Amino acid sequence: MNAEEYQNLERVERTHWYYAGKREMVRGWINGLRPPAAEDLLLDCGAGTGLFAKEMESHCRVLVLDDHEEALQMLRQRFRPEQVLGLAGDQVPLPDGTLDYVTALDVLEHVPDAAAVVRGFHRLLKPGGLAVITVPASRALWSDWDEALHHYRRYSRRQLRALFPAGEWELVHVNYTNVVVYPAVWLVRKWRRWTLRSASGQGPRTEDREPAPWLNSLLQRLFVGLAFWRIPFPFGVSLLLVARRR
Repeated sequence: MNAEEYQNLERVERTHWYYAGKREMVRGWINGLRPPAAEDLLLDCGAGTGLFAKEMESHCRVLVLDDHEEALQMLRQRFRPEQVLGLAGDQVPLPDGTLDYVTALDVLEHVPDAAAVVRGFHRLLKPGGLAVITVPASRALWSDWDEALHHYRRYSRRQLRALFPAGEWELVHVNYTNVVVYPAVWLVRKWRRWTLRSASGQGPRTEDREPAPWLNSLLQRLFVGLAFWRIPFPFGVSLLLVARRR
């Protein structure tokens, strides 16, 4: 991501309904399927500012990984040196079968070869270990926001499932999330694309602003609540995948 995007993220992520809801959703799936024990080890890949990993420290041991210097500077302020990992070439510097949990919250869309990253998750997890993944969904929502964050793609459910072959993974849950807000997001991004062609398109993005407190709370409750439904939604702004290593 561009350096200024880390500042935008750090400014809003603690209370903004999307970021706070995403962390709550992922914690809920982890706690529901395999509550962490104190000795368990979780690696948060593409940890960004480290807020999710910091929240998980009260549940288990935590490592954080990122390959952007802006993120690593923030992570070094929040974690002990031995908890902060960088890539060794294209490999995570950990032995095979080290981890009980891998999380990658809006990460796979940032890498050219997502399949190689998922193979790395499989190598690092113990048998029975959990991977919890979120990605942006729907190519129809592609906008200047994706370009500013250096996304390579937005995913369909089929594309995300294909990264986790059945011989290596048990897919516990794969579904669209952020279903309720999809029409509004589609409209906002189409409007944004049109206004960027004119002088009026230089204002702050909707994604960088937190709504009024009542709306922020309502959107978070809807986002998190629907993320645990087993109904296969036909669309959504994001996708959630939970997989267990065979």
